Amino acid sequence: MSIWSRLNPFNRQAPEPNKRHIEAAYGGRRGASGPRHFGSHGPETLAAAPLVRSRARHAYANNGYVRNGVNAIVAEAVGAGIEGNSGHPDADIAAQIDKAFFAAGLDAEGRTDFRGLTSATVLAEIVDGEVFFVAEYRNGGTFWRQIPAEFVDESDTRELADGYVVAGVEFTSDGTRRAYHIRPQRPTDLYPVTAESIRVPAEDVLHIYRQLGPGQVRGISQLAPILLTVNELDQALDAMLVGLKTSAMFAGFVTDMTNMGGAGEAFPDGLADISLEPGVVRVLPGGTDIKFSAPDQARESIAFAKLTLGQIAAGLGVPQHLVDGDLTQANYSSLRAGLLPFRAKVEQYVYHTLVPQFLNPIFRRFVTEAYLAGCLDMPDVTAALKAEWLPPRPMQVDPAKDTAAAREALDMGLTSRRQAVAAMGWNVAELDQEIADDRAREAALGLSFGAKEPTDG
Repeated sequence: MSIWSRLNPFNRQAPEPNKRHIEAAYGGRRGASGPRHFGSHGPETLAAAPLVRSRARHAYANNGYVRNGVNAIVAEAVGAGIEGNSGHPDADIAAQIDKAFFAAGLDAEGRTDFRGLTSATVLAEIVDGEVFFVAEYRNGGTFWRQIPAEFVDESDTRELADGYVVAGVEFTSDGTRRAYHIRPQRPTDLYPVTAESIRVPAEDVLHIYRQLGPGQVRGISQLAPILLTVNELDQALDAMLVGLKTSAMFAGFVTDMTNMGGAGEAFPDGLADISLEPGVVRVLPGGTDIKFSAPDQARESIAFAKLTLGQIAAGLGVPQHLVDGDLTQANYSSLRAGLLPFRAKVEQYVYHTLVPQFLNPIFRRFVTEAYLAGCLDMPDVTAALKAEWLPPRPMQVDPAKDTAAAREALDMGLTSRRQAVAAMGWNVAELDQEIADDRAREAALGLSFGAKEPTDG
């Protein structure tokens, strides 16, 4: 038995519900007193994940601020699609691989392409905290089917003769993932079925999630830090809206200054009701005073909402204007200062999570199967398993300034043209070929575009 299995980093006994310390899984944070603690990542995330996932899905489906912020992350990470380029040293073979890969229909349902699968992956990983794809081999190739996270049986935790199962994930005795136990359900099933789970080998399952710490078996929603805040904001805004509507119904109040009940008696039919009309002048009876309703609630509501939206934006890791859409105080400097760290976080997520857990495994499996099937003409598959992934072109705050900065960096030798083009989300080889094709076409048709050389005279 290995030392890994003897140490047993997975505490199989989940904490009691009232002991959970991922705060999004319960509602007592505001009333809690004293310091709080967080135990091992394995049991903490396993205990809280199902409830947090349910609440995160509700927030994304019903709260416009949450949806706006999440969609901003997806748009920045994927955009129209992350482009993959084969790292094969032979340019012709690389082009052959790229053409075959992006022409392949990898979606098992046939509803989207590889770019669509990538976008769905990022969205589900943020909201659910984890994404599962199961391989389906048919017609000589592998197709990938996305399944809901709850299909991997979270209640299945047990010991095996040569390993163990934790939350539906099967490990060998040395802690290596060996299989996944998936419930035989359909997405339309309202109630869980009683049939036993299906054991699927780990090589046929893609499990994408961001790890908070060692010992974590399953993912947890990236919305966990903001769910309580979002819920409280919803309640506060509802209460404020009722208060504002109530306040708007009353323009003012007439008070009897004599304390004799004269105000009501001074008006016809005993009604102290003075309606307001444009340009009207009214005379109040003696002994009465009027006070207009001018609550500060509206101003306080706006300040509170902005502060809370800032908390939500910080929890999501996005600039606040991508949550509330407010650009009234924005300028080039403030937008750039907010977007640069946001893009750095998204880039970190893409290359630390999305590339190794999703993009590379799908690409390698496709290339290997295509090579074995004789669809790729190359002597060896080893050199073809590496790919370069280009994120989408980032939206520019001021294209003229950004282009001038790139040109200056090129002139000073601080970057290469390949890197400058890649930073814009393009492949330099494809770009150069398109430019060459354009120039040849212009020459053949007698056309001339772009800057012209100055002429003498």
